[in-house]
Amino acid sequence: MNLMTATFESLNLEPYIMKAIEKMGFEEPTPVQVETIPLLMEGRDVMAQAQTGTGKTAAFGISILQKITCGRKPSALILVPTRELGVQVAAEISRLAEFMKDVSILPIYGGRSLDEQFRALEKGVDIVVATPGRLMDHMQRRTIDLSQVQFLVLDEADRMLDMGFIEDIDYILSKLPKERQTMLFSATIPETVRKIAGEHMHDPIKVIVSEDKLVLPSTRQIYFNIERKNKIWALCRVLDKYQPKAMVFAQTKMMVNTIERVLKSYGYPVAALHGDLTQSRREKVLSDFRAGKIQVLVATDVAARGLDIEDVTHVINFDIPEDPEIYVHRIGRTGRAGKEGVAITFITAREMYLLKKIKEFGVVEMLEEPVPESGQKDMVRRVVDFEAYSDIFGMVKFRISLGEKDHIRSIDIVDILSRRLKVNEMSIGNIEIHDDYTEVEVHKDAAARALAGLRAMDIDGKKLHVDMVPVKNF
Repeated sequence: MNLMTATFESLNLEPYIMKAIEKMGFEEPTPVQVETIPLLMEGRDVMAQAQTGTGKTAAFGISILQKITCGRKPSALILVPTRELGVQVAAEISRLAEFMKDVSILPIYGGRSLDEQFRALEKGVDIVVATPGRLMDHMQRRTIDLSQVQFLVLDEADRMLDMGFIEDIDYILSKLPKERQTMLFSATIPETVRKIAGEHMHDPIKVIVSEDKLVLPSTRQIYFNIERKNKIWALCRVLDKYQPKAMVFAQTKMMVNTIERVLKSYGYPVAALHGDLTQSRREKVLSDFRAGKIQVLVATDVAARGLDIEDVTHVINFDIPEDPEIYVHRIGRTGRAGKEGVAITFITAREMYLLKKIKEFGVVEMLEEPVPESGQKDMVRRVVDFEAYSDIFGMVKFRISLGEKDHIRSIDIVDILSRRLKVNEMSIGNIEIHDDYTEVEVHKDAAARALAGLRAMDIDGKKLHVDMVPVKNF
């Protein structure tokens, strides 16, 4: 089917589904819907590479609702990595089923009463949306009967496997009817996902929404080559310039808390999201972010798994991830539903190899841009980060505008640094004198004193010009 001319009408959907689609405000199908719905309607097993926000929930939801047979036992099972995603998936399918009679949908996840879920199952449920752990609880208690499941969806399969659910998923799938239709949706297709597909799917058709891009075309990707100590400065510049609804990703809970604390001290509406939060606090943070009471959500990858939040204008990688798949998941949270989004990544000189890994993974090229001018006075000052200019031995290389033509000698450079600027001789490294400049190494602990002193000095009535030489990228 032609992606450019496809309409919901061309998918031959039932009138009651078309009515729901119109009410939901969907004007035309997304690429993943165009490519998967016809295959799913034919009953084929499909393995689709598609991110959250590309319309995948409607893709499998519409396909299931078109063919489901209602009864007391579940006909469709949708496995998701987190309770938040489970609630969102169940809500969207409920909206798609608004004009259908007698279709019941139940989200099953931890943190909600088992007895309450059991009563709902006993009453009769057609579609179950479940996290693997809680579904296993019901299976072991024999409070759920999956013998009539005709449709299975593995949503965000790579995230579920990353979270350690592979054994649970193997067990669950082994207990389902062999004659079923299986739909697998994943932002990336690593070996673990291919293994699941090979063992539990029947001749699946692989669908990649975009052949050469793993991210949404409406997401503009840029990076700042920035020193570690100036990341907060750059982040504040971005927040002041764009006033975004932003998700900021950091590698550790400690860093997330640090960023939150610093931004709060400057008056930004910010909250942290990580694994140490109580469930009630987590839900309050997400509710406030969705409602706009919080404009900046600082999160770890684990805490943000499965989140589907509308209108995120910017994703900011405060720390660049080492795994390109994580990068893909992060930036998929902006540029949703045809709206333009921006993904900004902070990369130090030592991390450039990670940028290369992301590009080799198949991501469209990120463009380097300077940190923007905010148009207002910076609350955070940019500092000289000597760590970023030091080699593995901690030595910072300075280039000084004195050379052989000035009759300068190594002993003169040592004298300037040690006697006049009070730099310990043990902190002075290699000295290379060229025709019109000299390069000298100073340990990073003494670099601030050396730089300030050299720049304030004049030789024979001339001010010295002093630059720091960047270390070679790894």
